[in-house]
Amino acid sequence: MKMPWSKKVQEINLEPTTGDDATANNVVERKLGLGKIGTIFASGSALFSDGYANAAIGPAETILKTYIYPEAFAAPSQNSSLVSSMGFAGMVLGQLSFGYVSDKIGRKFAMLLCTAIVFVFSALSAASKGPGAQGTINALIAYRFLLGIGIGGEYPAGSVAAAESTEDSSISKNKQQRLFVLATNTMLDFAFAIAYFVCLVLLWIFGMNHLNAVWRITLGLGVVPPMFLMYFRLKMHEPEVYKKGTMRNARIPYWLIIKRYWVKLAAVSITWFIYDWITYPFGIYSSIITAEAVTDSTLYTSLGWGCLINFFYIPGTLVGAFIVDYLGPKYCMIFGLLMQALFGFIMSGTYELLKKHVAGFAIIYALFLAFGEVGPGNNLGLLASKAVGPTAARGQIYGIAAAIGKVGAFIGTYTFPNIIANLGGSGTYGGDTGVFWIGSGLAIVSAAITFFFIPNIRADAMRDEDIAFREYLEENGYDTSHMGMKDQTHTIDSEAATVTENVEDKSKL
Repeated sequence: MKMPWSKKVQEINLEPTTGDDATANNVVERKLGLGKIGTIFASGSALFSDGYANAAIGPAETILKTYIYPEAFAAPSQNSSLVSSMGFAGMVLGQLSFGYVSDKIGRKFAMLLCTAIVFVFSALSAASKGPGAQGTINALIAYRFLLGIGIGGEYPAGSVAAAESTEDSSISKNKQQRLFVLATNTMLDFAFAIAYFVCLVLLWIFGMNHLNAVWRITLGLGVVPPMFLMYFRLKMHEPEVYKKGTMRNARIPYWLIIKRYWVKLAAVSITWFIYDWITYPFGIYSSIITAEAVTDSTLYTSLGWGCLINFFYIPGTLVGAFIVDYLGPKYCMIFGLLMQALFGFIMSGTYELLKKHVAGFAIIYALFLAFGEVGPGNNLGLLASKAVGPTAARGQIYGIAAAIGKVGAFIGTYTFPNIIANLGGSGTYGGDTGVFWIGSGLAIVSAAITFFFIPNIRADAMRDEDIAFREYLEENGYDTSHMGMKDQTHTIDSEAATVTENVEDKSKL
């Protein structure tokens, strides 16, 4: 028997639709604005879950090293460096391998696989257990490496898909770069601050007598963002730009791509390497702020300062997001680098004075970090995805640039202690300020490389480059007929046939 409400129930669509035929059929769609913009955020905001998983290991390692297993982390043990560095190693592997997966199999498949990896190994990291203290630490190191693969894979998968989705015809041309930044780097920066805040809240709840619960739940909550993200990603379609420009059914002409794009790829990779390499001094100055502000530092104050210092990134990324479409990513990055260098020089030159006024020190330091996000933080991913190569190899090109950046971060963790020692050691004027003189000087070098070798990005830059790339391939004897997805080719043919029929019908009248 048909009930009176049957028709009404059948008309309700509980499934949000994103991608090409986006609608706003339910509360989630209407409230969150899913659709074309929702697709951008569903693609790029995985960096929130990745950022949380990457940042949460900081306070978790502090608890393990200082309070739970201090003997296992004491010298000459390599546990401390392995817990942090194995995540970087996994990220490099993920960035390189998922670049190929993203280009040859699809953005959506790569994103779903990365989300699953982050979910599974965030849970396993929280449940790390082995025989004795060293067994537990070894399990955590192994899971961090595998988690890093998923985190790294998001760069050439999710970030690239977000960039391509910004060039949909329904997106305002004056908001394309802003939406990418808000969906990627802004999410990443919020995640860093939230990871420390979550650990601090858990410490308030459980107290110093239950630190095992604090570090495990901090890591375990990393499963929540990818769990929700998986639902929306299942509803996505491949970006329109990818459908038209992919070489998933054709041979990728790597040599032709290298000849055309190697200079821009090298420029972006070098600037990314430098940016990640000089981030090491940030930790040095954060410890100075903590030491000067709080003489009797505890775990509570350490986590509180970590939350505050990571919060310094957020104003920079938000302000930068709203000026990038007006300045263009190239000049926005140059502006941020030069301002960061300026405040780095101020902080180093007035070091002795600022040490006596910790509030002033914190303000200058906050401006230094904020301008880093206005510049390279916001724009490196934007330039790597939109200014360096074509859709056919965008995932692999982006992955290479991002991986070189992470290699810079990995090398920085080993080179800067030696630099500090050679400049006089920690606690001396040369040891505490020398790395920032170097870092600020390299920021100027990065600005010069960006100015001379990286082009600025206009609206719809990827679409224009794909057209130019096809012409370049045809000029070099490459058959472009197999480019694009089959269903996309069929759609184009159908549209062309429709246009022809309409013309013929009009001619008969």
